[in-house]
Formats: sequence, C-alpha cells, structure tokens
Amino acid sequence: MIRKVDDSISVAPQIQPEDIATIKAAGFVAVVNNRPDDEQDGQPAGDAIRTAAEGAGLTYTAIPIGQAGFSHPQISAMVDVLESADGPVLAFCRSGTRSCNLWALARARMGDAPDALIEKGAGAGYDLSGLRPLLDQLAAQA
Repeated sequence: MIRKVDDSISVAPQIQPEDIATIKAAGFVAVVNNRPDDEQDGQPAGDAIRTAAEGAGLTYTAIPIGQAGFSHPQISAMVDVLESADGPVLAFCRSGTRSCNLWALARARMGDAPDALIEKGAGAGYDLSGLRPLLDQLAAQA
C-alpha cells in the first residue's frame, strides 16, 4: 500500500518488479529502494526492480538502510534523489518506515522545519517524533 507523505514523496512496503507499471501509471518518476538485498527470504532482488524501473523509464536508486541505521552518506544520497527528481518519488523498504525516516532526515538537511516533517509523517501513518533531535540538528545546519 502506497502512502503519500506529500506531493513529492510517497513511501511503501516492499514492491515487486511487476508493480512498476502501476507505479509509473500513478505518476511516479523515481523509485528508491531502502532495503538491503537478502534482508528477508523471498524478497525480490534490487537488480530485478532496477531493471523493471529503468525499462519503464523511471529513475532507480538503491540507498539500503540496514541494522546499522542511518548515515550521513545515505541522507546525502536521498537529498540528491529529491533534488534531481522532476516529479513524485516512491521510496520503499520492508514496511515503509525506514523510507519515511530517510525522507524526513533528507528534507531536514534541505532546510525543512522539523515540526512540518513530523506532521507530514504522521499524516502518512508514521511517527517521526523519535527522530526529533536529529531533525533539529540537520535543519540547523541547512
């Protein structure tokens, strides 16, 4: 189930290569994969999703978020995706939570207000309040 966070980003649980046509038809221009390969048995390989996405004319970026959590290079990579996309982005992971968190961290680094980010996350069903100290820190550096 795709959850719209705002007009520029939506997040979703694991997608399949065969979902790409529907994703493109919904108006997305880019797909971000936030799952490491082999995180779970039966998970499709990132390369299979990349092939389907690129074959449909979508941009595909892998920014895997594993058990180590979020790093500045991952946040920077998400900023790059958001700044270069010429339309809505769909980010996915196992449940959508890591994708929403990474989006919020990237937007804070881009200067968005932490309160607004937490509110948008809540509107999509994600509690970003635990990220508040990091959101504040990144926004202050923007």
